[in-house]
Amino acid sequence: MYKNLAATLVAACFFLPAVQAQSPSKTQEPIKAGFVYVSPITEAGWTKQHDEGRKAVERALGAQVKTTFVADVPEGADAERVIRDLAQQGHQIIFTPSFGYMEPTLKVAKEFPNVKFESVTGFKTAPNVAASNARYYEGRYLAGIAAGRMTQSNVAGYVAGFPIPEVLQGINAFTLGMRSVNPQATVKVVWLNAWFDPPKEREAAMALFNQDVDVIAFHTGSTAVMAAAQERGKMAVAYHSDMRKVGPDAQIIAVTHQWGDYYTARVKAAQNGTWVSGNVWGGVKDGMIRVGEFGSKVPKKIQDEILNQQKAVGSGKLLPFTGPISDNEGKLVVPAGQSLSDAQILNMNYLVQGVLGRVNR
Repeated sequence: MYKNLAATLVAACFFLPAVQAQSPSKTQEPIKAGFVYVSPITEAGWTKQHDEGRKAVERALGAQVKTTFVADVPEGADAERVIRDLAQQGHQIIFTPSFGYMEPTLKVAKEFPNVKFESVTGFKTAPNVAASNARYYEGRYLAGIAAGRMTQSNVAGYVAGFPIPEVLQGINAFTLGMRSVNPQATVKVVWLNAWFDPPKEREAAMALFNQDVDVIAFHTGSTAVMAAAQERGKMAVAYHSDMRKVGPDAQIIAVTHQWGDYYTARVKAAQNGTWVSGNVWGGVKDGMIRVGEFGSKVPKKIQDEILNQQKAVGSGKLLPFTGPISDNEGKLVVPAGQSLSDAQILNMNYLVQGVLGRVNR
């Protein structure tokens, strides 16, 4: 979750850091790992998914790790204070999963050169600060296929947080996936300028449902949009987590991100001295992005189609941003037969054809 993305990402080099580890000795003191969350831990959503990653570390390492988390920490000065407190308390590795935590993390890292920091969704690194993110857009494309197959009105909605590249990637991939199986489909976007504001999320969803939208996606931090879809008898794509408890009839598919393996590997590396800084941008291939958790309304034929397409994405045979692609003002942005580079995807600043909306700045 983050608010701005500088053009410096063009030069960013993403790679998987060395994390292979020797098993720690039984007499070694447990490593202390800290986590800072931008919102409360709810039953599903962004923060919930990262806390599941923390729990996965505990399951994997048992008595060899002690984890601590602080939730509902605003970006800015409060985040800096909390991150510093965790470092002062002796945490050897600290995870900060929100883009607005990037600068506070870098500032505190300078004061604690022996502590390892993981800036999740950040892009700036330092000798003791690594950056990581997931290719959410891969899951969005697959969810778009589901939406394109399931819609009756051919109109989808999208409740979006901030007009940053990650969100634009998601909207565009969703639209391209939808139109790959339903060329007449369109996507209406509402911008919230907030990541976690359940009342505003609900209001935006209800407004879209009043505009012929029968399936909705969202890039926000709560379950409010899914709950609204359930209430109105509409369909929705869950994001971050499986939300069938909230929308048992509404959910058609979930796009989830999986942090357990990455977090565990990084804690192990910090524990045995093999941790190195770097940038990771993992997707379906790396097990960091997954679609599934289909709702009961989705026919098995459609489920099988999407799962097969997910395999194609994982193998690299299907690249969501492959031309011809035009923006929604008619300009060709990806010629036929070409695919966007990572740098181009990371700096996306337009909406594709089929999206009814503008990039609010």
